[in-house]
Amino acid sequence: MSRNQNAVRSYLSELESHRPLADHARRTAPRTPAQLAQLPNYHYDHSPQPYGLTARRAFLRAHGYDLPELTALTPPDTGHLRGNIENFIGMAQIPVGLAGPLLVNGIEAQGDHFVPLATTEGALVASYNRGMKACRAAGGITSVCLMQGVQRSPFFKFDSIGTAGQFVKWAHEQLPIFHELVAESSRYAQLHNLNTNMEGNSVILTFEYGTGDAAGQNMVTICTDRICRYIVERSPFVPSAWYLESNYSGDKKATALSFSAVRGKKVTSEVRVPRAVVREILKTTPEAIVRYWQASTLSVVQSGAIGAQGHIANGLTALFLACGQDVACISESSIGLTRMELTEEGDLYVAVTLPSLIVGTVGGGTGLSTQRECLELLGCYGTGNSRKFAEICCAVALAGELSIAAALAEGHFCGAHERLGR
Repeated sequence: MSRNQNAVRSYLSELESHRPLADHARRTAPRTPAQLAQLPNYHYDHSPQPYGLTARRAFLRAHGYDLPELTALTPPDTGHLRGNIENFIGMAQIPVGLAGPLLVNGIEAQGDHFVPLATTEGALVASYNRGMKACRAAGGITSVCLMQGVQRSPFFKFDSIGTAGQFVKWAHEQLPIFHELVAESSRYAQLHNLNTNMEGNSVILTFEYGTGDAAGQNMVTICTDRICRYIVERSPFVPSAWYLESNYSGDKKATALSFSAVRGKKVTSEVRVPRAVVREILKTTPEAIVRYWQASTLSVVQSGAIGAQGHIANGLTALFLACGQDVACISESSIGLTRMELTEEGDLYVAVTLPSLIVGTVGGGTGLSTQRECLELLGCYGTGNSRKFAEICCAVALAGELSIAAALAEGHFCGAHERLGR
C-alpha cells in the first residue's frame, strides 16, 4: 500500500526517535548449534510429561517468566494433548457463555439448543442471545445443510501446453485408480470429483472429497498426497515440478470460489419474524431493519468484501472455540450472504447462507474435555452429527445478524457495548 511523502516522513521520524535507522538494518549474528541446543523448543522430550513440559517451564523460569496461571490450569495428565499441540507450556482460559435456547427446524437439527460461546468480547453473548430469543418467538429458524465437500488442489508444471493437455487427459483416465488409492488411505474419505484448471504449461487438479463427520483437512491432505505420488511415479508425462497444494483450494482463506462450489458444508437458514416480535424484543420495526440492511449491503459491496454480511465471524469464532473446531477456518467459514426483506404482511424475512462452513464433530480438537462437553451440550458430539452441527452454526449466525441489524438500525449498538463491553 502506497503512502504520500508526508506520511512517509512522519513514520521515518517516529522510527528514528526510538532507534537510528542504521540500527534497524543491522542483522543479528546467527546462533551457533550450541546456543540453539539450549532452547527446549528445538527438541522433544518424550518423558511421562510430553513435549518437554518440565524443561520448557524451567527454561522460562530461568529467564524470568513463571506463568503461574498457565501452569495452574494445566491438567495433571497431559498425554491426551498429543496431536493437538506442540511445545506445550500450559492452558489458556477463555470464558464460555450460554446463549439460547436456539430453536432450529432443520433436517438434522430440530428443537431447542443451548449454545456455548467462548469469547472475551463483552456484549457478544447478550447480542446473540437476543437474536435467538426473537427467532424462537417467531417459531424458530429453518436451517438446511445443502452440500458437502472438501478440496485439495495440487499443482503440476510441464514443458509446454501440449504436454500439460496430454497430462490432463491421462489424469482423468486414472479416476478409478484414484478412488482405490483414497479407499486405501482413509476409512472415511470418499473422492467425489476432479476438476481441472490449465494456465499455460501448468495444471491445477482439484480433488473434492466427502470426509464423513470430520472437518477433513488432514484427511484430504493424506489422500491427495497418495494420489500425487502415484501420478509422479506412473504418469507418462513427468512434471518438472509439483506441489501438494497450489493455494487454489481456499483452505483458510476467503475466496470468490466459495459461491461457485462448496468447501466444507454449504448451509442456508431462514426465519420470518412477525412485526410484533420485532417491536417487543428487538425494539425497532421491520422497515427500519430493512432500510439499514440495504445501506449495509450497498456499503459492503463498495468495500470489495467477499459475500455480504454483518458479523458472522463473531458468533462462529466463539462457537468454534467452545466446540473444538479449527479456528483458522473462520477465514472461509464466515463468508456469507445475509438478506433482510419486508414481507407482504409487513413482517421481517431474514436469510443467511454459509457456502464454506468447515466443521466436524470427530477428530481435531473435538475430543478435548471441555470442547467435548460443549458439543455434547448441543447434542452434536461424535459420528453422525456434523450436518446437525452445521445447521446449528448457520442458525446461530442468523440470530447474530438479526440482533446487530436491529441494534444499528435503532441506534442501540454503542450503548450496548458501553454497558456490557467495558
